[in-house]
Amino acid sequence: MPESAIDRMDHVNNVKYLQWVQDVAEAHWQDNSTPEMLEKYAWVALEHTIKYHAPAFKDDEIIVETWVEKFEGVRSIRHTKIFRPKDDKILSTAITQWCLLSMPKGRPMRVPDEFTKIYERANQ
Repeated sequence: MPESAIDRMDHVNNVKYLQWVQDVAEAHWQDNSTPEMLEKYAWVALEHTIKYHAPAFKDDEIIVETWVEKFEGVRSIRHTKIFRPKDDKILSTAITQWCLLSMPKGRPMRVPDEFTKIYERANQ
């Protein structure tokens, strides 16, 4: 963990948690989408709700997991869990709403039915 991620109480800074939430969402999208989907669509965050349960520290190993709960119109409701595996301590949970955009114009669009099938498989 870089020194810049540590606050004055020697905890991982809250901003780092948000970065992990965004990074894991992007990785999940990249890993579970076809090249055509990656070219035709993009996601933008509409809202992040993060709960901090326990602090993380500089040398902690951290695992970040994410899954899509559901799609509603143009939105995706995504959950993220950040935990420390050595003691299985949940450090943070987040619920994020994302909006699907049709590229290259970047206009919001209804989530295609095929996404549900792909992400249901990815979440099993």
